[in-house]
Amino acid sequence: MPKPASVQKYLPITGIRNDCVILKDGTLRAVIMCSSINFALKSEKEQNAIISGYINFINSLTWPIQIVIQSRKLNIDPYLEELSRLEKEQTNELLKIQMRDYIAYIKELIQLGQIMAKKFFIVVPYNPLGDVKRSFFERFLEIFKAPSFIKMKREKFERYRTELFKRVDFIISGLAGLGINAVPLDTQSLIELFYNIYNPTESVLQKVEKVEKLNIELL
Repeated sequence: MPKPASVQKYLPITGIRNDCVILKDGTLRAVIMCSSINFALKSEKEQNAIISGYINFINSLTWPIQIVIQSRKLNIDPYLEELSRLEKEQTNELLKIQMRDYIAYIKELIQLGQIMAKKFFIVVPYNPLGDVKRSFFERFLEIFKAPSFIKMKREKFERYRTELFKRVDFIISGLAGLGINAVPLDTQSLIELFYNIYNPTESVLQKVEKVEKLNIELL
C-alpha cells in the first residue's frame, strides 16, 4: 500500500530561517504583526487624516504586500485556570466569593457566544530576481514539485535577508505614522503561526516546541 503523501509536499514553504520564510521558488517572505486602531471612535478629522495617511503609505510602496486578518476562537482556559488558582489562595472570604462569581460570569459569557480574537499581519516579499512575475502555469507546476530544501549559501541568504528587512523597516515606519504598532515575527513566532494555521485543532491541545528543541532542519 503506497504511503500517503506528506502535506509538506503541497505547501509552498521550504524552510524558515533567521526570521524569514523561504519559499520553494527561492523567494523570501517576512511577516509583520500589526496592532489595530478603533476607526469608528475617531473624530471625522482624525478619520480623514488616517485615510489620507494610508493612501500615501500604499502609494509609497514599490513592491506588493499581502494583508492578512486571522480570526480564531479565543482560548481563555489558561486565564480561568489562573483565576481558580488565585481564588484558592485567597484568604479574604469576601474577595474569594467575588472571584468565584466572576469566574462563573466569564464561563457563562463564553457559553452564550464564541469570543473571537483577531490578529493582523502584513506579508512582505523579496524576490532575488527582481520580483519577476511568473505565469499561473509556472506557479501551478511549482506546487507539485518534490519537497526539497533550496540550499542557499549563507552570504547570499544574508544579502537577500538584508534587502527584505529594509522593506520591513520601511513598512513599520510607515505604519507608525498611522498610529499602528508593528513588529516582525521571529523564527519561533513564524513556526507557531504556520503550525496554528495548518493544525487548528491540534494546536489547541498541543503547543509547538521551542526552536532549539525542535528536531527539524531550519534552512
